[in-house]
Amino acid sequence: SLNEVIALLVRQSRTLEGEIASMIDDDPLWACLNQAFRSIKGVANRTVARLMAELPEIGRISNKAIAKLAGLAPIANDSGKRSGHRPVRGGRSGPRAILFLVGAIAARHNPHLAAFQQRLQSQGKPKMVIRIALARKLLVILNAKARDARREFEHAT
Repeated sequence: SLNEVIALLVRQSRTLEGEIASMIDDDPLWACLNQAFRSIKGVANRTVARLMAELPEIGRISNKAIAKLAGLAPIANDSGKRSGHRPVRGGRSGPRAILFLVGAIAARHNPHLAAFQQRLQSQGKPKMVIRIALARKLLVILNAKARDARREFEHAT
């Protein structure tokens, strides 16, 4: 009976993925954003759907602001004369989690991200710091692509 439940859930998941893909294709702006995001190797349908659903501000605000929304910006931990470690925290966990995964995948295919990752590794940075930096750099790239796609879409209409 568990196999039947799993099969049902898989069918429902595929149905939902198809509906989401058709919604993205039906909206001209979303289709333009989808094409812009998918130009980066490693960014797939699920990534695009999650980013558009959970970060609708992408392409409309600055790189620093979008990084803070996604929880990929260092937050100051200072008090008086003490300057503490600046961890990333807060923000939206969904986009942050998917950007961690996609950042590592994109670094395998994008020479600029791979060089960035190699430079951080050679400096002896911890693995988590490298993952956060890759995710943030990928988000900045996606934000720029979204900004350009939105401008192109506005001029086309």
